[in-house]
Amino acid sequence: MAVLHVSPLSSKITPKLSPCLRPHRSNSKPILCLCSSDYRAHQQHLPRLEKIVAPVHHFSSLGESIARASLLAVLSASLFLADPALAFKGGGPYGAEVTRGQDLTGKDFSGKTLIKQDFKTSILRQANFKGANLLGASFFDADLTGADLSDADLRGADFSLANVTKANLSNANMEGALATGNTSFRGSIITGADFTDVPLRDDQREYLCKVADGVNPTTGNATKDTLLCR
Repeated sequence: MAVLHVSPLSSKITPKLSPCLRPHRSNSKPILCLCSSDYRAHQQHLPRLEKIVAPVHHFSSLGESIARASLLAVLSASLFLADPALAFKGGGPYGAEVTRGQDLTGKDFSGKTLIKQDFKTSILRQANFKGANLLGASFFDADLTGADLSDADLRGADFSLANVTKANLSNANMEGALATGNTSFRGSIITGADFTDVPLRDDQREYLCKVADGVNPTTGNATKDTLLCR
């Protein structure tokens, strides 16, 4: 059974084997050991971990600060490494709700700040992202059929393997977005969209050039120019 042993006079944490979940003394120095099998009993938030550490009164004032800080940091990290689901608490730093791998058909995200939001593999049919800040968001392998992405900030967003057919991308700023794999924009409205530095497949670029028109109101770039249409 793997255990973390923390010395009160050092910030070093070393793995040892021991079946204990209590403070004890070794070589006259107080040690706190916690069994890895008990991690899950204290997962999801640190207050419970504090309850484990707080009762240990053998620490010196300086040693206690170092030991407790080290122990809590390592235990918290260990929980996330042991169970990936625990590490995923939301869809992104600006959107606390879980948006990855979800059915979000028709959901309204209009005008929201969703920087680096994770929408990987989600179903986003007819979802409303009008005017949303989606800088660096991930739509990897997501279904955006019929979604409204008009006026959205999609710079650096990841549309790899995504289905963006029949979507509204009018006036969207997609500078530097990714569109690798079989990403499809078939049937989408792209009037005024900015595709600067978007790595499109030749067949997608050819198709989009046939329907491209307008100028992006934010960047001032003509859609045809950003698609490098001939």
